[in-house]
Amino acid sequence: MKITIEGASEEFAEKVILLAAQQGAELTVATVQTGWTVDRAERYLRSLPAGARRFAEMVIVDGDGHIDADQLRSVIGRLNGPTVALSRAVPRGVKAGWWPEGTPAPITPVSDPDNPSWHQNIAYRMDAENVPVFREALARLAFSKAPDSSVVERYVDHSEGFESDATEGTGL
Repeated sequence: MKITIEGASEEFAEKVILLAAQQGAELTVATVQTGWTVDRAERYLRSLPAGARRFAEMVIVDGDGHIDADQLRSVIGRLNGPTVALSRAVPRGVKAGWWPEGTPAPITPVSDPDNPSWHQNIAYRMDAENVPVFREALARLAFSKAPDSSVVERYVDHSEGFESDATEGTGL
C-alpha cells in the first residue's frame, strides 16, 4: 500500500503516519505551513490599497493587535472599502501562490457580543503571535521607502542568508 498526502496539517499528518505504520504502509507526507511569516506579511501589506494598509497599520501599531472600530472610523472614515480589500487579500494571495490554502486572515472583525444580530463590528483584532511578524513587515516597508522618494529595492536570498540593498535614482 502506498499513500501520498499533500497539504496536510502537521497534527493530521502525525495521526495518519501512526495509522499507516500499524498497517505497514509506505507513506509520503508533505505538510504546508499556513501561518504568517514576515515575508508573507510584507507581501500581504504590499498588496493592499492605501486605505486598507492604513487600517492594518492601525490594528498592528496603534492597537497592538486590537482596535475599536470607532477609532478606525475617526481616522479612515467608512470602513467598507478597507474591510473588503482586507477580506479579498488572502484568497487573492492563495490564487497567486503567495501563501497556501488555509492561511487565516490576519485581521478579523469583533462583533458585539450583546447584539450579535447587528452587523456593524465593534473592533478588529490580530492574533498576538502575528503582531510582531506584521510589525517587522511594516518596518521592511518603511525601510524600502527612501527619504528622497528614490526607490530602494531589497534583495533577500534566504537559502544563503544573503541580503543586499540596491538604490535606484539616487546616484549612489
